[in-house]
Amino acid sequence: MEESNPVPSEGREQRAEGRDESREHREQSAKGRLQRPADFTGPRLTTFREIFLRHGLPGLSLGILLLLVIPDGQDLLERSVVGLQQEFGRYLLIALVIGAVFYVYSGLKHRAFDLRQLGWVIYLGCLSVWEEWLFRVIGPYWLNQLGLEMLGAILLSNVLFGVMHYFTLRWRWQWCLMAFFGGLAFSRQFQMEGNLILIAGVHWVATYLNTPRPPIGKLSDR
Repeated sequence: MEESNPVPSEGREQRAEGRDESREHREQSAKGRLQRPADFTGPRLTTFREIFLRHGLPGLSLGILLLLVIPDGQDLLERSVVGLQQEFGRYLLIALVIGAVFYVYSGLKHRAFDLRQLGWVIYLGCLSVWEEWLFRVIGPYWLNQLGLEMLGAILLSNVLFGVMHYFTLRWRWQWCLMAFFGGLAFSRQFQMEGNLILIAGVHWVATYLNTPRPPIGKLSDR
């Protein structure tokens, strides 16, 4: 009777490392580095659908609404993307390079290339654009039109930015405070440069470094 060939030790070790990494990711997610334990705002968010419906979609909708109802909204948008209009090819190339670096880095680190990770990278880029539009461009402009001094409008808009993360993404207050101060830095940069795409690009990089993997959910529990 022939003996079955044993599984190479290298293969067993690689599979064990993969299981350990997956287990570590689930444990870290369960601890909630960014999110708080379940409270009055609800349980932890574990799927992309929950995150998009609670955070992404409301921000996108409000940004579009202000664009449509504010008389100077379209003109403000056009002024904030002049650089993109003048050098579209350059901006597109930079965005493709950044997205590719994120995707390849994630694939090499986690030994898996899949469409979910690519979709997450693209989503974070789009999210960065409409969050910067809402909280650094049209939001302060609208508050200023209502009578607030521009400095006060900027401060209030960034307070709302941090508070939003507390309720929609259920972040711990320390991370919400960091979002507020980060938003102030983006506001300062926009006041200096007037370039929406520039601050959105920096926001994209920061957001990816903070949340490099999509929510675990059922689809990613492999």
